[in-house]
Amino acid sequence: MSETNIISENSDGDYQTDYEAGQDNINPFGLEMHNPVFFISAVLIIFFVATTLIFPETSKEALEATKAWTLQYFDWFFVIATNIVLIFCVAVAFSPLGKIRLGGADAKPEYDMASWIAMLFSAGIGIGMVFYGSAEPMAYYTDWGGTPLNVQPRTPEAERLALGATIFHWGLTPWAVYAVIGLALAFFAFNKGLPLTIRSAFYPILGERIWGWPGHIIDILAVIATLFGLATSLGLGAQQAATGIALLVEIESNLVSQLLLIALITGLAIISVVRGMDGGIKLLSNVNMVLAALLLAFVFTTGPTWQIFTGFGKTIASYAQYAIPLSNWVGREDTGWYHGWTIFYWAWWVSWSPFVGMFIARISRGRTIRQFLTVVLIIPVVVAIIWFTTFGVTAMEQVKTGVGQLVGGVSDAPLVLFQMLENMPMPQIASTLAIILLIIFFVTSSDSGSLVIDSITAGGRTDAPVMQRIFWAILQGLVAAALLIGGGASALGAMQAGTIASGLPFTLVLLICCYSLFKGLMSEHRLLSDGS
Repeated sequence: MSETNIISENSDGDYQTDYEAGQDNINPFGLEMHNPVFFISAVLIIFFVATTLIFPETSKEALEATKAWTLQYFDWFFVIATNIVLIFCVAVAFSPLGKIRLGGADAKPEYDMASWIAMLFSAGIGIGMVFYGSAEPMAYYTDWGGTPLNVQPRTPEAERLALGATIFHWGLTPWAVYAVIGLALAFFAFNKGLPLTIRSAFYPILGERIWGWPGHIIDILAVIATLFGLATSLGLGAQQAATGIALLVEIESNLVSQLLLIALITGLAIISVVRGMDGGIKLLSNVNMVLAALLLAFVFTTGPTWQIFTGFGKTIASYAQYAIPLSNWVGREDTGWYHGWTIFYWAWWVSWSPFVGMFIARISRGRTIRQFLTVVLIIPVVVAIIWFTTFGVTAMEQVKTGVGQLVGGVSDAPLVLFQMLENMPMPQIASTLAIILLIIFFVTSSDSGSLVIDSITAGGRTDAPVMQRIFWAILQGLVAAALLIGGGASALGAMQAGTIASGLPFTLVLLICCYSLFKGLMSEHRLLSDGS
């Protein structure tokens, strides 16, 4: 059998390979650095940070040019790829392959259902939901940066489409992208005995060559995509938290305050790293869920409760009605909106997929594939519908009734949440709660992101020294700071450009991963069928 096919399996179902996790590592000062993935990834990222800080204007122009080229020639590729991934996940979940248990037939879950959901959700889209909860529906409703499908702004149709388009961006598609990577990593690590690193997911296609340069390139692309995806989220979070703090204490929100906030939260993330999984990520994720539930309950009960309640059904109906038109890339008249929002989101989710996927994999041993896909796809979508409907309807109702600053539309996305809360009871308490929630999401994302990147750059080792995770946490903060500095007044555009550029090559990796995972699952299914 060619080594480009699945190598023969032993009696335990593991792939027959002599490779051991971390065997190519070098160990200066007792560290676990994969040679060459650690060094190439670190050098490329440090080079980006240095050149952005030294030549901010040139870096900004280069990022924008790369973004424009990618959108002009590959917008269709992002849409087709993400749709294929979603169809693949649904097909696997409903197929006999869904009965396979991650870790083997006798494997037991390491975490209870509540903690498992809290951790995957906090790692997945926590910061983004706080940032865009009110801002995105408001932007679509009031024509801030265009409206989806060129709908007339501030009309009933615009309101419906604002909610439907928001869930289109935060619903099934992103979580399908996360699920494919997470499932592939969990399956090949827990069922096939391969190292927990991105390259392992391609063993059915590449065979032993995954330990050479093809695997090195895959892992390097994963690290770079993850760093830019995380940095974009951290930059957005810093902008919004700084804006909220400035409103509370009446100081100016500027680049300096945002950079100081990034430094502060990176320090908190380092503390979380040192505390470990249970004392850091797990604890903070559970706290996050409680705080998010409190803020959600506050807005639901003190906002336009009836309109929010009836809005849930409208959001679901709008999502179902407009999902296909919003997925179309041919002959669209809303190209500016489509590129600025949809393609950015698809690239953002792809960039986050190595990070979220590997993190989900690490906490999902013992789940069946059907359970894994059902929870990872459905639960976050339900939460997204509840969250965005609650915050979006509340903001849009303030516009329709002529209350507060939002009547004039969106002036700055980070301001929208706090402008909405200003017109509700106990605005200072609610805004403080939102800032704390944002910061904790920031910390959990940075901590879990450094955990994942460290595993990739340590050759699949999950026991690398804490100092290496601290290094990657610091580098995440530096990239976020570099994007803010390089973007200047249009920092959001710079962050979008970095995400889209880094997400493009990994989108191809994502598609190949689907095929490789299918081959691996079919092999496991045959093995189980023969043994029954």
